Amino acid sequence: MTLVEISTDGLDGAVLADRLGADRVELCSAGALGGLTPGPGLLDAVLRRCRRSEVHVLIRPREGGFRYSPAEVAVMRADVRHAVAAGAAGVVVGALDETGALDAAVLGDLVADAGDVPVALHRAVDVCPDPVEAANIAAGLGIRRVLSSGGAVRAEDGAEVLRRMAGAGITLTACGGVRAHNVGDVVRAAGVGEVHAAPRRPVPSPGGAVDFGPHAELDSDEARELIAAARR
Repeated sequence: MTLVEISTDGLDGAVLADRLGADRVELCSAGALGGLTPGPGLLDAVLRRCRRSEVHVLIRPREGGFRYSPAEVAVMRADVRHAVAAGAAGVVVGALDETGALDAAVLGDLVADAGDVPVALHRAVDVCPDPVEAANIAAGLGIRRVLSSGGAVRAEDGAEVLRRMAGAGITLTACGGVRAHNVGDVVRAAGVGEVHAAPRRPVPSPGGAVDFGPHAELDSDEARELIAAARR
């Protein structure tokens, strides 16, 4: 059986993912920007209402690349400590240095701030020059899991690299275009035991003189089908 992680940026989506049987919820805000750190009110509400799924918190202070200033690192460290104190089952982090490789010093501090709570490395790994080397560095820092597409846009295209990354002795969560129709192929080709997906659908704005456009919500049909397919 394949473990399924569902990424969501709202309370309703997290509660729905939990009800559908997701093993893990990756909680963020601003999913349209690739995900940012969720606010304390959202985190507390999700932790209260998710009964089955583990809640892991994305720590990302802004959109864009993953090279952070000292002030941004300080914010990330504070957010890790808050997520742990609130009761999150894990945190998901990432930081790169000026060469594009993992910033071991920053990541080491974030792991230390998390204490005994598991730390995962997010898709910053997929823009590293060598994701395999990055997986080995992450493992050496005490990071327990890596979320990756093997450096490709889609996990099925990065399957060979994912297999090599697994040699670091770290848990790999395959992501990138994983849906019900291809989850079995991804799992077999990459040799992974868990997958991550963020199935969303647009909700149109009611419009008006000032229209801020649509927002997105968890696609319940796709999430349900993915979880069912992964269980087979």
